[in-house]
Amino acid sequence: MAARILIVTGDAAESLEVLYPYQRLLEEGYEVHIAAPARRKLQFVVHDFVEGFDTYTEKPGYTWPADLAFAEVDPADYAALVIPGGRAPEYLRNDPEVKRITAHFFQHDKPVAQLCHGPQISAAAGVLGGRRTAAYPALEPDVVAAGATYEDGEAVVDGTLVSGRAWPDHPGWMRAFLEVLRSKAPAH
Repeated sequence: MAARILIVTGDAAESLEVLYPYQRLLEEGYEVHIAAPARRKLQFVVHDFVEGFDTYTEKPGYTWPADLAFAEVDPADYAALVIPGGRAPEYLRNDPEVKRITAHFFQHDKPVAQLCHGPQISAAAGVLGGRRTAAYPALEPDVVAAGATYEDGEAVVDGTLVSGRAWPDHPGWMRAFLEVLRSKAPAH
């Protein structure tokens, strides 16, 4: 039986930041489930970087079904957690079920991959204190306020936590996460 990986996300998540790890982990032989506030089709977005624009732009992205509602998740059933970015973490961080799920992975030293705005969730869950993490650069003050050290890197590894800044970091971020994942929770 394949080890299971959980992705927590919702509407307005960045399309690439959900679908790239989802497909990459399936390719490695893991069973991957997407959890969201409810079991339904989610609307993702595309964040892009435009020269001369002060921040990223947003356009409608792919739609994708959630396999589970957060309330249905037993985190003990999963070997690792992926927290994609986009705008979804901004509101998901207030969900007590997401905090419960996220805290479990940190408390049990299970692999966690977070990207872009994903650290907003781990910060709200109270598990970033004393850690090193990358994040979307505009979130540096949020990371510091959560008691963590912000690092500007494509693949920041702090024990079982692997983080990156945004979707351009995917190759390094996922390579580092897979190294941690293979050592802690092989696919089979």
